[in-house]
Amino acid sequence: MQSVRGKEIAMIFQEPMTSLNPVFTCGHQVMEALQLHQEIGEKEAKKRTIELFERVKLPDPEQLFNRYPHQLSGGQKQRVMIAMAMSGNPSLLICDEPTTALDVTVQKTVLDLIKELQAATGMGVLFITHDLGVIAEIAARVIIMYNGAIVEEGDTKKIFTDPGHAYTRSLLEINQFVRGSNIIKKPYAVNEDVLINVKHLSVWFPAKKTLLGRPVAFTKAVDDVSFEVFKGETLGLVGESGCGKTTLGRTLLRLIEPTSGTIEYDSHDLLSLNQHDLKKFRKHIQIVFQDPYSSLNPSVTIGSAIEEPLKVHHLKLSARQRKDRVIELLEKVKLEPSHFNRYPHEFSGGQRQRIVIARALSLEPSFIICDESVSALDVSVQAQVLKLLNDLKKEFGYTCIFISHDLSVVKYISDRVMVMKRGKIVDTGPIEEVYAHPVSDYTRNLLNSAPKPLPLHA
Repeated sequence: MQSVRGKEIAMIFQEPMTSLNPVFTCGHQVMEALQLHQEIGEKEAKKRTIELFERVKLPDPEQLFNRYPHQLSGGQKQRVMIAMAMSGNPSLLICDEPTTALDVTVQKTVLDLIKELQAATGMGVLFITHDLGVIAEIAARVIIMYNGAIVEEGDTKKIFTDPGHAYTRSLLEINQFVRGSNIIKKPYAVNEDVLINVKHLSVWFPAKKTLLGRPVAFTKAVDDVSFEVFKGETLGLVGESGCGKTTLGRTLLRLIEPTSGTIEYDSHDLLSLNQHDLKKFRKHIQIVFQDPYSSLNPSVTIGSAIEEPLKVHHLKLSARQRKDRVIELLEKVKLEPSHFNRYPHEFSGGQRQRIVIARALSLEPSFIICDESVSALDVSVQAQVLKLLNDLKKEFGYTCIFISHDLSVVKYISDRVMVMKRGKIVDTGPIEEVYAHPVSDYTRNLLNSAPKPLPLHA
């Protein structure tokens, strides 16, 4: 099987965070795959690895060759996985949700790359995805699965224009709901009350060090960024993978310390708080992480995970009151009270995401950052989670920064949008205005690369 796996049949896995070995550099892992199936030396393997990194549009391939997986963004890790899968020129390439962590421009590049390789080598591709727009772009035939069974199979164009099964019709309708370009936003009324005021914020990471460990070159993940977030709004933050979106979000919560700049929260200087004061302040500011599986402890029940913030912040509640509060939150995110004693592995991706949302809401924060919180979900679950976030926002009245590479999702949920490129803000404004009249070429390119909404079936 080892002579078949990777060489004849290759696979791009859904979860790049857990598919790469954390103790080896990204370059080493691709080189290993090359040398296993081809009789080439180390020098040639390194050269081909850097070429593969260039083909999947990884920035600074020679630098990324020596980086470890934790030093890359989710989208960059996915591209390393794609390079590894393509290294053996396989006869069959199985792609399991390979573009969920990628921004629209890289997604288009990767889809074009797979089509090019298919044309050049004649390989077959089995493309597994929840994104119907991607299927319409890449697949000649499509199989629709529901509850473990194939319910429809045939020519992609025919099935998408004239679906024969009720489940296919519902998928197309949900796709139109979430991704439709005809989403009309209510006129945006700016609240003049500023909740967060960021000035000249920079976060630099050492990219190269001397023998003595002194940094001589830096990666500017966030580079002199200034903006405001108003009370009660949802601010969308979009950009390519690796542009600094997640770093910016985590820096606002001081999960990453900035290199320079100021962050004011409701007129409080966040950067002047010591660890003791910051801990007390954390109940006002929460985050829903990109990967719900790795942000939940696998050995702790989800009831205990949601209850933990209530204990950490010493809220004056009895054990019975805490449990009642957790059950109330589970019901708010459309889960059952009976789920209280279950473990994370017993839930689907969408359910885990709702558990993480419940945990973030347990302290009734006034500010939440949602970091790619629907990127790994299928369209039907995406629609449920987006509707849930909107409903919860009306109920709890929190302010939100919604980080995503999916422009249609950002349009659906946000009031204003900021577009990031290489650590800088290149476009900002009310969502309708930026999408209709983008200022920068970069924003125009993002909008043009987005998959077009599928026409509703006849």
